[in-house]
Amino acid sequence: MKRVSEPCERNREPILSVLKRVFADRRAVLEIGSGTGQHAAYFAPELPQLSWQPSDVAENLPSVRAWREEAPAPKPLEPIELDVDRPFPAVKVDAVFTANTLHIISWPQVELMFTGIGGLLPAGGILAIYGAFKYGGKHTAPSNAEFDAWLRGRDPKSGQRDIEAVAELAKRERLVLEEDNAMPANNRLLVFRKTRG
Repeated sequence: MKRVSEPCERNREPILSVLKRVFADRRAVLEIGSGTGQHAAYFAPELPQLSWQPSDVAENLPSVRAWREEAPAPKPLEPIELDVDRPFPAVKVDAVFTANTLHIISWPQVELMFTGIGGLLPAGGILAIYGAFKYGGKHTAPSNAEFDAWLRGRDPKSGQRDIEAVAELAKRERLVLEEDNAMPANNRLLVFRKTRG
């Protein structure tokens, strides 16, 4: 039931260092695609001013719950089901975090995710996205190219996304790219802010 991701263990501290800054004045965050639940269990106690709401498809929730049970206080909230192919749950948040999701789902699902996020976040809301991206259609490292080939071999609809396409998609929801933070292992942490309509 409780699953473990080695990359989660390795990337959590660099991610947290950025989140502590960009989420400093936030009160409620929705994590989309909580996966194993490790990030939620680690970030929630480290960001005590935040109400951390994990979410994922139904099959991943047991692992998220198991990690939540073991987390120190303040624990993340009870995880909720969120499938980007369905209407988003009506949660009141001023921030959204997602890690390693955009390259797993199809591009139409990425579009649905941004539509859902745009509907949830108020003006001034923050979106933080962690993962590997291409720039101008090119990979930033051979390891990223290998990972992308593996992803597409497993599911042709998945794969690393062009940062330019993601930023353009975000703009449709009034989400403007404010930061592009370099992370270990050739990953990035993108920070968007929602503008007023």
